[in-house]
Amino acid sequence: MKKFLLIILLGAMAAMGASAQSTTDTLSLREVTVTAVKQGIDQVSVSPSATLIGRTEIERDGVSSVKTAAPMVPNLFVPDYGSRMTSAIYIRGIGARMDQPAVGLTIDNMPVMCKENYDLDLMDISRIEVLRGPQSAMYGRNTMGGVINIYTLSPLNYQGTRAMLEAASHGTWRAGVSQYMRFSPTLGVSASASMLGTQGEFRNQYNGKRCDWERQGNARLRFMWAPSATTLLSNTLSASVGRQGGYPYERVETGLISYNDTCFYRRTSITDGLTLSTELGGISLNAFASYQYIDDNMTLDQDFTPLPYFTLTQARTEHAATLDVIARCKQPKGNYSWTNGLSSFYRHIDMNAPVTFFDTGISELIEKNINEAVPSYPVAWDERSFVLGSHFTSPTWGVALYHSSEYSTGRFDLKASLRIDYEHAALNYRSTCTTGYNIMHDGEVYTHQPINIDDRGKMSKHYLQVLPSLTATYHLDNRNTLHATLSRGSKAGGYNTQMFSDVLQQRLMGFLGVGAAYDVDKIVGYKPESAWNAELGTHLATADRRITADINAFATLCRDLQLTVFPEGNTTGRMMTNAGKSRNIGLEAALSWRPREATGITVSYGYTNARFIEYNDGKHDYKDNYVPYTPAHTLNARAFNRLAVRGCGEWLTGITLSANVQCAGRIYWNEANTLSQPLYALLGSELTLEGRHYTLELWGRNLTGTHYKTFYFVSMSRDFLQRGHGRTLGATLRLRF
Repeated sequence: MKKFLLIILLGAMAAMGASAQSTTDTLSLREVTVTAVKQGIDQVSVSPSATLIGRTEIERDGVSSVKTAAPMVPNLFVPDYGSRMTSAIYIRGIGARMDQPAVGLTIDNMPVMCKENYDLDLMDISRIEVLRGPQSAMYGRNTMGGVINIYTLSPLNYQGTRAMLEAASHGTWRAGVSQYMRFSPTLGVSASASMLGTQGEFRNQYNGKRCDWERQGNARLRFMWAPSATTLLSNTLSASVGRQGGYPYERVETGLISYNDTCFYRRTSITDGLTLSTELGGISLNAFASYQYIDDNMTLDQDFTPLPYFTLTQARTEHAATLDVIARCKQPKGNYSWTNGLSSFYRHIDMNAPVTFFDTGISELIEKNINEAVPSYPVAWDERSFVLGSHFTSPTWGVALYHSSEYSTGRFDLKASLRIDYEHAALNYRSTCTTGYNIMHDGEVYTHQPINIDDRGKMSKHYLQVLPSLTATYHLDNRNTLHATLSRGSKAGGYNTQMFSDVLQQRLMGFLGVGAAYDVDKIVGYKPESAWNAELGTHLATADRRITADINAFATLCRDLQLTVFPEGNTTGRMMTNAGKSRNIGLEAALSWRPREATGITVSYGYTNARFIEYNDGKHDYKDNYVPYTPAHTLNARAFNRLAVRGCGEWLTGITLSANVQCAGRIYWNEANTLSQPLYALLGSELTLEGRHYTLELWGRNLTGTHYKTFYFVSMSRDFLQRGHGRTLGATLRLRF
């Protein structure tokens, strides 16, 4: 504990950083028009439940993704584990490890439909907005915990060439180049390409190889045309290709990462987004349309042991299209303004998810169970491997209407929003297995039994959600405000496709007269999760705005809470279940002090107390226990001091020294609250040399080599975990011309 307090003290004393709650970037009117169509830039900048990260902070802290931005935001937790497919994001105790996300993500106003695409590196991020609490009234499905909006540089507002080269521990490197061109006052084009790779930090003791290696490449092409002062047309085409090992899960009992079968994740994604902004009379119109494609494959040794039990492959292609049309009154009538919107989406997923059983899996999970039940007539499988085949197609579509009214009177601003959201989800499945076994008696074959399973079926669900939001803002003066919000959010329901292998396994066991059949409709489908949220906060600033503070308290009631669980026993899958109710209460605070332009301190803190108020799985009652995977505390303290350098010309104009400390914990890993990660702290620092055309950053993360865990799970009655990254040192060179 003394070491932990010392780290915080050093971080607070040495840390002199710019505020993560405010942006230092100046946005042009064109950018405001494009990026603030739903909430308004002024509303976001003074909301105590919003965090704004500007380009200066983004470049200084090496932010290139949601994961690297997360420590700057109170009560936002993004654990780094598994692979880029496992993009779990938690805000205020609300999150998801699989299937539907609970936090929305948009990039240049285009919603990212597939959660497996959340963990993506981007070049030239100009601004990040994190809105905490339900945003469903304006942003729709799967924004019950909040929404993260990322905006990249515009070729109409920035011109030139940018390049970046980075090298770090564990053979990690990043490189990228981008070009921003403005051919005329109304026409701009930008292009960027980047690559990254790492040899990996964690070693598989079974084969001696690093298991978390990675290679990734990204490219973006953006076209922007502003034929008039009131019209803007923009199109962004992006592509990403990634390959990685991942899944460095160690057995708790042995402390070793050791498994025999190949684990990898590959992903190819393409996105095209079209934006049209114009004005008709006194109405501002914005339309956002996108097409999104992803082709990915997760293959892993699902038992994570050196023995040949079974492997899982989840190969999927997904096509998605979205459309969002927003109309706002350009010139409010008196003190009243309004926003109307229509949004729709369509997704089509095609997935193959075979589970392949090998010798140990057959003998331990099938033959052993049968032969213990009927020892006089033991069975022997025909072959020492067979496949449980699963194929799915899942078309999902939805449409929503939403409205927001804003009224100002005296010092009060009142905002009421309502969204009516309809969604239809279907699942077409086919489960197959072709194998056979011999029934033995007195050491000889008594009879042979072939097994041919070909089960097919269709399911469909539809949901209608009514999602209101009320916000009141009281202006103490032109700098200080009070805020109160009441809102409802929702997270879509869906299907547990990974459980079909277990359904098929039980079906196979049924041929042998053992095991119990699953109720497919009950175990495969799960309902939407919903939440009511109330919060009260304040935004404060001194007259010179050198000191700013945001304080916010919230209380959230979640119903039909969606939890990822691993069924008990020697099962192969995981499933989402609706786990009753929870109540989440907490506090968020952010303080920024800029004693002078070149010196600053920021501290952001989040506290969440998330407990079950109703959850009984039929075997245990978890009432009053903490909700798993939710850190009780998050803390980020940062400070910097910049020294201007004279006499060195354009080669060296400034030196910046900064330090930071990031904390999270306690995090409970299971519903019983018997396992947890205590509060931990990671210390980092940066030394930056600046010139006219470059910055060179020498940096370190987790300098004290703190040991901590980022993930825990149980599979086949065995405990597994993943360790967090150790000490990492690196250098980043940025060029601008």
